[in-house]
Amino acid sequence: MQIEFLGTGGAIATPVPGLMDSMNVKARTLGVPYSRYGPCLFVHGPDLLIDTPEEARLALDRADIAHVPNCIYSHWHPDHVLGRRIFELNRHWGVWPDEPYCTQVYLPQQVAIDARIYQGLYETLSFHQSKGLVRIHELHDGDTITLNDVMITPFRLTQDYAYGFVLAQHKTRALIVPDELFAWQPPSFIHGVDLAVIASGIFEVNPRTGLRRIPADHPIFESEATFAQTLQMVEQIQPRRVIFTHIEAVDMIDHDELQTLGRQLTAAGCYGEVTFAWDTLRVEC
Repeated sequence: MQIEFLGTGGAIATPVPGLMDSMNVKARTLGVPYSRYGPCLFVHGPDLLIDTPEEARLALDRADIAHVPNCIYSHWHPDHVLGRRIFELNRHWGVWPDEPYCTQVYLPQQVAIDARIYQGLYETLSFHQSKGLVRIHELHDGDTITLNDVMITPFRLTQDYAYGFVLAQHKTRALIVPDELFAWQPPSFIHGVDLAVIASGIFEVNPRTGLRRIPADHPIFESEATFAQTLQMVEQIQPRRVIFTHIEAVDMIDHDELQTLGRQLTAAGCYGEVTFAWDTLRVEC
């Protein structure tokens, strides 16, 4: 398996339109690795796209991925689903008659329920299915999918509308938790994975200066995990390697600062090898 980080931003990608601080100017001027599209991954091998943010079309084009054989959704939030128009590209609009490409779209149990309520997700996918562009597969909790010799197991997080995924091939296991780590207690079956890809959480404290960025009584802490809490989860998981993603523009920490922090955490020896992802990063698992 090879994991390609198509987009490593969070609910607010980088740069933020109109903001002229040094981080956003650097991202706007220099691009990758300082700029970040919304959150999505492509796993080569099972050829599986995880989530479709608004920038999904641009991210796939940049990665030279012409077709998406398989896609799975982690949850219904806008930053993870609003780019689903990419499936319209399965039709060759300039050729007639054509035979459209068909993407297999997998919806874990709660995602399938929520897709009928939020963001018009199920309505859009059903329209695409009627045109032969996708085929919808609704999963039950506990179901697994096997794609090209890779077994994918979705599992609910504590925020039970959201899912993480374990990908297993032979003796290698990768954990992918794209978002929504609040109050999560990592289950024992994921301990000791070879690679953990997880959302970083909110940086309430600037890691370089140690200064608090967000007031301790801010209501965001009632629904979002902090980076410090995410590190505690990683200590429980004990992966060989961890890669943090879903990095919010509002945290105001640029790529260079994050790479320094990754080296410091790796040297600490408590978390395995630590990397903060950037768009276009590819890692073997």
